[in-house]
Amino acid sequence: MHRLDDIARTQQGYDPQALRMADATTFIDRLVAPVQGTEVLPLRQCLGRVLAEDLVSGMAVPAHDNSAMDGFALDGAVLAGQGTLTLRIAGTALAGKAWAGSLQPGECLRVMTGALLPAGVDTVVPHEMTTVEGDQVQLPAGRLRAGDNRRLRGEDLQLGGIALSKGELLTPAALGLAASFGLQSLTVVRRLKVAYLSTGDEVMSPGEPLREGAVFDSNRDTIASLLERLGCDVIELGVVRDEPVALEAAFRRAAEQADVIISSGGVSVGEADFTKSMMAKLGDVAFWRIGSTVLFGLPGNPVAVMVTFLSLVRPALLKMMGAHPKPQPLLQARSVEPLRKKAGRTEYQRGIVTASPDGQLQVRTTGNQGSGVLSSMVQANGLIVLGHEQGNLAAGELVSVMMFDGVI
Repeated sequence: MHRLDDIARTQQGYDPQALRMADATTFIDRLVAPVQGTEVLPLRQCLGRVLAEDLVSGMAVPAHDNSAMDGFALDGAVLAGQGTLTLRIAGTALAGKAWAGSLQPGECLRVMTGALLPAGVDTVVPHEMTTVEGDQVQLPAGRLRAGDNRRLRGEDLQLGGIALSKGELLTPAALGLAASFGLQSLTVVRRLKVAYLSTGDEVMSPGEPLREGAVFDSNRDTIASLLERLGCDVIELGVVRDEPVALEAAFRRAAEQADVIISSGGVSVGEADFTKSMMAKLGDVAFWRIGSTVLFGLPGNPVAVMVTFLSLVRPALLKMMGAHPKPQPLLQARSVEPLRKKAGRTEYQRGIVTASPDGQLQVRTTGNQGSGVLSSMVQANGLIVLGHEQGNLAAGELVSVMMFDGVI
């Protein structure tokens, strides 16, 4: 694990007060490392967890050539003729069962989806393409080629092949794949332990009488939910007052329990900065780390908390979890309204993406983009990402959008 000042020396024009988004992402990626420790869990408990080792298939899937649909199986060579073909139905093969007989010239086999295909049979004619009269079936000319509608042995997974790679974030499809070759459990990375606390004398917990000038702590439930969605073990430390002794005790307690500490409040320019001064006392203030525990100090405004978490903290936590998630592409959509933007910083504006009458993606903002307007995050289904160099945009211009689906 590197110190931030060591990395900073490798960055041209480093300015901690004016980092480009790409530079901040690079810094954080180099500063965090996967946690150690694994556990073996039943398949049903592995959803959302991170696979700790390559999963090698102990069998071919499917194990045999089989039918991809209900119909009639035959040797595809007989389809070479030009006219309608009539064959005798020699028998029936059911799903997952081998047929005991053998086909003679001029014969075919009635098969159900998943039925094993006997030797010499490589093509299935769908039932709806045929005409059946007694034990005879008529097949159309020129509709199929040899090999159609057949599932080949091992076409999904080859024996000895890597079915799932280490670092895979286990989805319903991944668990189904593991089950398809008989596994009942998987070795996964242990859960990341994340402690969360809010700071500020003006912040009160829901349920307390709200005094004049104070606000309820919405950030705690927001962050806890985002962490739980990621599969982290959440350690809630509540609201900590702007008192050096209380802050020091809270951070020490969090560092003893957690891999990561997330705080909100006390990090903006011009604030009392009790959080910053306490970190300087306790650990590496350049990295905001106490021993091996990483600290992410987030702003106090609710929207800024969510945007910062999604854009910077979430990718870092995934890396610490040992995950290698598939990159989430930014969608391109046309803005239906002019967008105000000052060049020289990356901005994330809350947006609502819809389809235009011609089927193209379009996006509009939720309106007020104030960092305290949390209701706008409820209305939005994505963030309009306006790059560092971009300035004002006219209606109709293409913009990038980070969709919420799958991340919150």
